[in-house]
Amino acid sequence: MASDTPSAAAHVFEQTEMLLNMGPQHPSTHGVLRVLLKLDGETVVDLDCDIGYLHRGVEKICEHDTYPMITPYFDRLDYVAAVNGDLVYVEAVERLMGVELPRRAEYLRVILAELQRIASHLLWLATHALDIGAATIFLYAFREREEILKIFENFTGARLTAHAFRIGGLQWDANPEFVRDVLAFLDILPGRIDEYETILSENRIWLARTVGIGVLTAADAIDTGLTGPVLRGSGVAYDVRRAAPYSVYPEFDFEIPTGDTGDTYDRYLVRMQELRQSVRIVRQAIEGLPEGSVMAARVPRVIKPPAGEVFHTNESPKGEIGVYLVSDGTNTPYRLRVRPPCFVNLQALKQLAVGHLVADVVALIGTIDIVLGEVDR
Repeated sequence: MASDTPSAAAHVFEQTEMLLNMGPQHPSTHGVLRVLLKLDGETVVDLDCDIGYLHRGVEKICEHDTYPMITPYFDRLDYVAAVNGDLVYVEAVERLMGVELPRRAEYLRVILAELQRIASHLLWLATHALDIGAATIFLYAFREREEILKIFENFTGARLTAHAFRIGGLQWDANPEFVRDVLAFLDILPGRIDEYETILSENRIWLARTVGIGVLTAADAIDTGLTGPVLRGSGVAYDVRRAAPYSVYPEFDFEIPTGDTGDTYDRYLVRMQELRQSVRIVRQAIEGLPEGSVMAARVPRVIKPPAGEVFHTNESPKGEIGVYLVSDGTNTPYRLRVRPPCFVNLQALKQLAVGHLVADVVALIGTIDIVLGEVDR
Protein backbone atom coordinates (compact mmCIF):
# COMPACT_ATOMS: atom_id res chain seq x y z
CA MET A 1 0.00 0.00 0.00
CA ALA A 2 1.48 3.36 -1.03
CA SER A 3 2.20 5.85 1.76
CA ASP A 4 1.11 9.51 1.57
CA THR A 5 4.23 10.58 3.54
CA PRO A 6 6.96 11.90 1.19
CA SER A 7 10.28 10.05 1.41
CA ALA A 8 13.39 11.63 2.96
CA ALA A 9 15.04 11.77 -0.47
CA ALA A 10 12.10 13.66 -1.94
CA HIS A 11 12.24 16.13 0.97
CA VAL A 12 15.92 16.85 0.31
CA PHE A 13 15.31 17.56 -3.33
CA GLU A 14 12.53 20.00 -2.47
CA GLN A 15 15.00 22.29 -0.70
CA THR A 16 15.85 25.43 -2.67
CA GLU A 17 18.72 26.55 -0.43
CA MET A 18 21.56 24.70 1.26
CA LEU A 19 24.27 25.52 3.80
CA LEU A 20 27.88 24.81 2.91
CA ASN A 21 30.94 25.06 5.13
CA MET A 22 34.06 26.47 3.47
CA GLY A 23 36.97 26.07 5.88
CA PRO A 24 38.43 26.43 8.42
CA GLN A 25 40.75 23.85 6.85
CA HIS A 26 40.63 25.07 3.27
CA PRO A 27 43.59 26.09 1.08
CA SER A 28 41.84 29.16 -0.33
CA THR A 29 40.67 30.80 2.90
CA HIS A 30 44.23 32.06 3.52
CA GLY A 31 44.25 30.76 7.07
CA VAL A 32 41.88 29.14 9.53
CA LEU A 33 38.75 31.00 8.41
CA ARG A 34 35.35 29.26 8.37
CA VAL A 35 32.89 30.71 5.88
CA LEU A 36 29.31 29.49 6.21
CA LEU A 37 27.67 29.87 2.81
CA LYS A 38 23.93 29.79 2.09
CA LEU A 39 23.50 28.76 -1.52
CA ASP A 40 20.74 28.67 -4.09
CA GLY A 41 22.27 26.22 -6.50
CA GLU A 42 25.79 27.64 -6.92
CA THR A 43 24.77 31.24 -6.18
CA VAL A 44 25.60 32.77 -2.79
CA VAL A 45 22.50 34.23 -1.13
CA ASP A 46 24.01 34.75 2.33
CA LEU A 47 27.35 34.38 4.06
CA ASP A 48 28.76 34.38 7.58
CA CYS A 49 32.41 34.40 8.66
CA ASP A 50 33.33 32.36 11.73
CA ILE A 51 36.65 33.60 13.12
CA GLY A 52 38.71 33.01 16.25
CA TYR A 53 40.47 29.75 15.42
CA LEU A 54 43.85 31.52 15.73
CA HIS A 55 43.00 33.73 18.71
CA ARG A 56 45.96 34.11 21.10
CA GLY A 57 44.92 37.05 23.26
CA VAL A 58 47.84 39.18 22.12
CA GLU A 59 46.44 42.50 23.32
CA LYS A 60 45.87 41.19 26.85
CA ILE A 61 49.29 39.51 26.95
CA CYS A 62 50.90 42.84 26.02
CA GLU A 63 49.46 44.45 29.15
CA HIS A 64 51.64 42.14 31.26
CA ASP A 65 54.93 42.61 29.36
CA THR A 66 57.41 45.45 29.33
CA TYR A 67 57.37 47.79 26.35
CA PRO A 68 60.45 46.30 24.61
CA MET A 69 59.15 42.75 25.17
CA ILE A 70 55.93 43.58 23.31
CA THR A 71 57.56 44.37 19.96
CA PRO A 72 57.91 40.74 18.75
CA TYR A 73 54.18 40.18 19.21
CA PHE A 74 53.59 42.67 16.40
CA ASP A 75 55.78 40.52 14.13
CA ARG A 76 53.17 37.83 14.52
CA LEU A 77 49.93 39.67 13.83
CA ASP A 78 50.22 40.04 10.07
CA TYR A 79 53.10 37.61 9.94
CA VAL A 80 53.79 38.20 6.24
CA ALA A 81 54.26 41.94 6.95
CA ALA A 82 56.13 41.74 10.25
CA VAL A 83 58.20 44.88 9.72
CA ASN A 84 55.09 47.04 9.20
CA GLY A 85 53.53 45.72 12.41
CA ASP A 86 56.66 46.49 14.41
CA LEU A 87 56.85 49.99 12.97
CA VAL A 88 53.41 51.15 14.07
CA TYR A 89 54.00 49.87 17.62
CA VAL A 90 57.42 51.41 18.21
CA GLU A 91 56.24 54.71 16.71
CA ALA A 92 53.26 54.74 19.09
CA VAL A 93 55.58 54.29 22.09
CA GLU A 94 57.97 56.94 20.74
CA ARG A 95 55.11 59.42 20.36
CA LEU A 96 54.07 58.77 23.95
CA MET A 97 57.67 59.34 25.11
CA GLY A 98 58.35 62.32 22.84
CA VAL A 99 61.40 60.62 21.30
CA GLU A 100 62.88 62.15 18.13
CA LEU A 101 64.75 59.71 15.90
CA PRO A 102 67.92 60.34 13.86
CA ARG A 103 67.22 60.80 10.18
CA ARG A 104 69.27 57.76 9.22
CA ALA A 105 67.04 55.59 11.41
CA GLU A 106 63.91 57.05 9.80
CA TYR A 107 65.22 56.42 6.29
CA LEU A 108 66.17 52.83 7.10
CA ARG A 109 62.74 52.25 8.60
CA VAL A 110 61.07 53.46 5.42
CA ILE A 111 63.32 51.24 3.28
CA LEU A 112 62.51 48.14 5.33
CA ALA A 113 58.79 48.95 5.55
CA GLU A 114 58.48 49.40 1.78
CA LEU A 115 60.48 46.24 1.07
CA GLN A 116 58.04 44.45 3.37
CA ARG A 117 55.12 45.97 1.47
CA ILE A 118 56.58 44.59 -1.76
CA ALA A 119 57.08 41.15 -0.18
CA SER A 120 53.51 41.15 1.15
CA HIS A 121 52.03 42.15 -2.21
CA LEU A 122 54.10 39.49 -3.98
CA LEU A 123 52.75 36.85 -1.61
CA TRP A 124 49.23 38.16 -2.22
CA LEU A 125 49.73 38.00 -5.99
CA ALA A 126 51.17 34.48 -5.83
CA THR A 127 48.37 33.03 -3.71
CA HIS A 128 45.54 34.99 -5.35
CA ALA A 129 46.65 33.86 -8.80
CA LEU A 130 47.06 30.27 -7.61
CA ASP A 131 43.53 30.31 -6.14
CA ILE A 132 42.18 31.29 -9.54
CA GLY A 133 44.33 28.74 -11.38
CA ALA A 134 47.43 30.65 -12.53
CA ALA A 135 50.25 28.46 -11.19
CA THR A 136 53.08 30.13 -13.11
CA ILE A 137 52.66 33.48 -11.32
CA PHE A 138 52.93 31.69 -7.97
CA LEU A 139 56.44 30.52 -8.86
CA TYR A 140 57.47 33.85 -10.38
CA ALA A 141 56.30 36.00 -7.44
CA PHE A 142 57.94 33.72 -4.87
CA ARG A 143 61.19 34.01 -6.84
CA GLU A 144 61.25 37.78 -6.28
CA ARG A 145 59.97 37.57 -2.71
CA GLU A 146 62.85 35.26 -1.89
CA GLU A 147 65.32 38.05 -2.70
CA ILE A 148 63.64 40.32 -0.14
CA LEU A 149 63.69 37.56 2.47
CA LYS A 150 67.43 37.16 1.88
CA ILE A 151 67.90 40.90 2.50
CA PHE A 152 65.86 40.66 5.72
CA GLU A 153 67.81 37.59 6.83
CA ASN A 154 71.13 39.37 6.34
CA PHE A 155 69.89 42.48 8.15
CA THR A 156 67.86 40.98 11.02
CA GLY A 157 68.72 37.28 11.16
CA ALA A 158 65.11 36.28 10.35
CA ARG A 159 63.23 35.75 7.12
CA LEU A 160 59.54 35.81 8.00
CA THR A 161 59.11 37.49 11.39
CA ALA A 162 61.91 39.97 10.75
CA HIS A 163 62.50 41.98 13.90
CA ALA A 164 64.51 45.10 13.03
CA PHE A 165 63.14 48.00 15.06
CA ARG A 166 63.69 49.08 18.63
CA ILE A 167 61.99 51.81 20.65
CA GLY A 168 64.14 54.78 19.70
CA GLY A 169 65.53 53.48 16.41
CA LEU A 170 67.07 50.28 15.08
CA GLN A 171 69.21 47.61 16.66
CA TRP A 172 71.53 47.37 13.64
CA ASP A 173 72.84 49.82 11.10
CA ALA A 174 72.91 49.11 7.38
CA ASN A 175 76.20 47.94 5.95
CA PRO A 176 77.42 48.44 2.35
CA GLU A 177 76.24 44.91 1.50
CA PHE A 178 72.66 45.86 2.47
CA VAL A 179 72.66 48.92 0.20
CA ARG A 180 74.19 46.91 -2.66
CA ASP A 181 71.62 44.10 -2.34
CA VAL A 182 68.65 46.47 -2.18
CA LEU A 183 69.80 48.36 -5.28
CA ALA A 184 70.36 45.11 -7.17
CA PHE A 185 66.83 44.00 -6.29
CA LEU A 186 65.35 47.34 -7.36
CA ASP A 187 67.04 46.96 -10.74
CA ILE A 188 65.33 43.65 -11.52
CA LEU A 189 61.87 44.06 -9.97
CA PRO A 190 60.22 46.52 -12.44
CA GLY A 191 60.91 44.16 -15.34
CA ARG A 192 59.49 41.24 -13.35
CA ILE A 193 56.32 43.23 -12.59
CA ASP A 194 55.96 43.77 -16.33
CA GLU A 195 56.19 39.99 -16.75
CA TYR A 196 53.40 39.41 -14.24
CA GLU A 197 51.14 41.84 -16.06
CA THR A 198 51.99 40.35 -19.45
CA ILE A 199 50.80 36.98 -18.17
CA LEU A 200 47.69 38.15 -16.31
CA SER A 201 46.33 41.54 -17.33
CA GLU A 202 44.86 40.48 -20.70
CA ASN A 203 44.49 36.76 -19.99
CA ARG A 204 40.90 35.85 -20.80
CA ILE A 205 40.60 33.41 -17.88
CA TRP A 206 41.93 36.00 -15.44
CA LEU A 207 39.56 38.62 -16.85
CA ALA A 208 36.58 36.26 -16.61
CA ARG A 209 37.36 35.53 -12.96
CA THR A 210 38.02 39.12 -11.85
CA VAL A 211 36.25 41.71 -14.05
CA GLY A 212 32.87 42.64 -12.58
CA ILE A 213 33.36 40.31 -9.61
CA GLY A 214 32.81 41.82 -6.17
CA VAL A 215 32.07 45.39 -7.23
CA LEU A 216 32.25 47.78 -4.30
CA THR A 217 31.31 51.44 -4.70
CA ALA A 218 33.37 54.17 -3.06
CA ALA A 219 30.46 55.09 -0.78
CA ASP A 220 29.95 51.50 0.36
CA ALA A 221 33.68 51.01 0.95
CA ILE A 222 33.83 54.14 3.12
CA ASP A 223 30.66 53.19 5.04
CA THR A 224 32.11 49.74 5.77
CA GLY A 225 35.31 51.29 7.13
CA LEU A 226 37.61 49.67 4.59
CA THR A 227 41.16 50.87 4.04
CA GLY A 228 44.20 49.95 1.95
CA PRO A 229 44.08 48.57 -1.60
CA VAL A 230 40.47 47.39 -1.11
CA LEU A 231 39.36 50.99 -0.52
CA ARG A 232 41.65 52.47 -3.17
CA GLY A 233 40.37 49.93 -5.70
CA SER A 234 36.99 51.66 -5.36
CA GLY A 235 38.51 54.99 -6.33
CA VAL A 236 39.19 56.51 -2.90
CA ALA A 237 42.74 57.90 -2.72
CA TYR A 238 43.15 57.41 1.03
CA ASP A 239 46.61 56.37 2.22
CA VAL A 240 47.87 57.06 5.74
CA ARG A 241 51.32 57.92 4.34
CA ARG A 242 49.65 60.96 2.75
CA ALA A 243 46.55 61.56 4.90
CA ALA A 244 48.36 61.44 8.28
CA PRO A 245 52.07 61.41 7.37
CA TYR A 246 54.50 59.63 9.67
CA SER A 247 58.24 59.00 9.69
CA VAL A 248 59.88 60.75 6.70
CA TYR A 249 57.29 59.81 4.05
CA PRO A 250 56.55 63.50 3.25
CA GLU A 251 60.10 63.74 1.87
CA PHE A 252 59.47 61.18 -0.88
CA ASP A 253 57.73 61.56 -4.21
CA PHE A 254 55.16 58.82 -4.87
CA GLU A 255 51.58 58.44 -6.09
CA ILE A 256 48.47 56.80 -4.61
CA PRO A 257 47.03 54.40 -7.24
CA THR A 258 43.24 54.08 -7.40
CA GLY A 259 40.74 52.03 -9.38
CA ASP A 260 37.64 52.98 -11.36
CA THR A 261 34.97 50.31 -10.92
CA GLY A 262 35.90 48.74 -7.58
CA ASP A 263 35.92 45.14 -8.78
CA THR A 264 38.45 42.37 -8.18
CA TYR A 265 40.35 43.33 -11.32
CA ASP A 266 40.72 46.95 -10.14
CA ARG A 267 42.08 45.80 -6.79
CA TYR A 268 44.63 43.70 -8.67
CA LEU A 269 45.70 46.71 -10.76
CA VAL A 270 46.02 48.92 -7.66
CA ARG A 271 48.36 46.47 -5.96
CA MET A 272 50.47 46.11 -9.08
CA GLN A 273 50.91 49.87 -9.20
CA GLU A 274 51.68 49.95 -5.49
CA LEU A 275 54.58 47.58 -6.16
CA ARG A 276 56.01 50.15 -8.54
CA GLN A 277 55.45 53.02 -6.12
CA SER A 278 57.24 51.13 -3.33
CA VAL A 279 60.21 50.59 -5.66
CA ARG A 280 60.17 54.34 -6.28
CA ILE A 281 60.17 55.17 -2.55
CA VAL A 282 62.94 52.69 -1.68
CA ARG A 283 65.19 53.97 -4.46
CA GLN A 284 64.79 57.58 -3.25
CA ALA A 285 65.50 56.52 0.34
CA ILE A 286 68.61 54.53 -0.61
CA GLU A 287 69.97 57.34 -2.76
CA GLY A 288 69.36 59.94 -0.02
CA LEU A 289 70.33 57.77 2.97
CA PRO A 290 71.92 60.11 5.53
CA GLU A 291 74.93 59.33 7.69
CA GLY A 292 74.74 59.19 11.46
CA SER A 293 73.38 57.11 14.28
CA VAL A 294 70.43 54.72 14.09
CA MET A 295 69.38 55.15 17.74
CA ALA A 296 68.03 58.21 19.50
CA ALA A 297 70.47 59.73 21.98
CA ARG A 298 68.30 59.73 25.09
CA VAL A 299 66.41 56.44 25.31
CA PRO A 300 66.43 55.08 28.86
CA ARG A 301 67.38 51.48 29.52
CA VAL A 302 64.03 50.93 31.25
CA ILE A 303 61.18 52.23 29.11
CA LYS A 304 58.57 54.03 31.22
CA PRO A 305 56.49 56.40 29.08
CA PRO A 306 54.77 59.20 31.01
CA ALA A 307 51.13 58.61 31.96
CA GLY A 308 48.89 59.33 28.98
CA GLU A 309 47.38 57.80 25.88
CA VAL A 310 48.07 57.79 22.17
CA PHE A 311 46.46 56.39 19.01
CA HIS A 312 48.94 56.02 16.18
CA THR A 313 48.34 54.69 12.66
CA ASN A 314 50.45 53.47 9.74
CA GLU A 315 49.69 52.27 6.22
CA SER A 316 50.36 48.53 6.26
CA PRO A 317 50.18 46.48 3.02
CA LYS A 318 46.60 45.51 3.93
CA GLY A 319 45.40 48.95 5.02
CA GLU A 320 45.35 51.26 8.02
CA ILE A 321 46.78 49.63 11.14
CA GLY A 322 46.41 51.51 14.41
CA VAL A 323 47.71 51.09 17.95
CA TYR A 324 45.88 52.58 20.93
CA LEU A 325 48.23 52.72 23.90
CA VAL A 326 47.51 53.84 27.47
CA SER A 327 50.41 54.36 29.87
CA ASP A 328 50.12 54.63 33.65
CA GLY A 329 53.78 55.58 34.01
CA THR A 330 55.04 52.06 34.72
CA ASN A 331 57.18 49.80 32.51
CA THR A 332 54.10 47.93 31.21
CA PRO A 333 51.15 49.45 29.32
CA TYR A 334 47.86 49.85 31.17
CA ARG A 335 45.96 49.16 27.94
CA LEU A 336 46.94 48.18 24.41
CA ARG A 337 44.53 47.78 21.54
CA VAL A 338 45.17 47.10 17.85
CA ARG A 339 43.04 48.36 14.97
CA PRO A 340 43.82 45.59 12.42
CA PRO A 341 42.98 46.23 8.75
CA CYS A 342 42.47 42.53 7.96
CA PHE A 343 39.76 42.22 10.63
CA VAL A 344 37.95 45.35 9.45
CA ASN A 345 38.26 44.57 5.75
CA LEU A 346 36.99 41.00 6.17
CA GLN A 347 33.52 42.30 7.03
CA ALA A 348 33.14 43.31 3.37
CA LEU A 349 33.19 39.66 2.21
CA LYS A 350 29.43 39.21 2.56
CA GLN A 351 28.71 42.39 0.62
CA LEU A 352 31.15 41.34 -2.11
CA ALA A 353 30.00 37.71 -2.42
CA VAL A 354 26.18 37.77 -2.34
CA GLY A 355 24.87 37.19 -5.86
CA HIS A 356 28.06 35.58 -7.11
CA LEU A 357 28.98 31.91 -7.49
CA VAL A 358 30.73 29.66 -4.98
CA ALA A 359 33.86 29.71 -7.16
CA ASP A 360 33.91 33.51 -6.93
CA VAL A 361 34.14 33.37 -3.11
CA VAL A 362 37.67 32.05 -3.54
CA ALA A 363 38.63 35.05 -5.67
CA LEU A 364 36.92 37.47 -3.26
CA ILE A 365 38.73 36.19 -0.18
CA GLY A 366 41.95 36.63 -2.14
CA THR A 367 41.09 40.16 -3.28
CA ILE A 368 40.65 41.32 0.34
CA ASP A 369 44.11 39.90 1.23
CA ILE A 370 43.55 38.76 4.80
CA VAL A 371 45.96 37.15 7.26
CA LEU A 372 44.21 35.33 10.09
CA GLY A 373 46.96 36.10 12.58
CA GLU A 374 45.82 39.71 12.40
CA VAL A 375 42.09 38.95 12.13
CA ASP A 376 42.00 36.79 15.26
CA ARG A 377 44.94 38.15 17.27
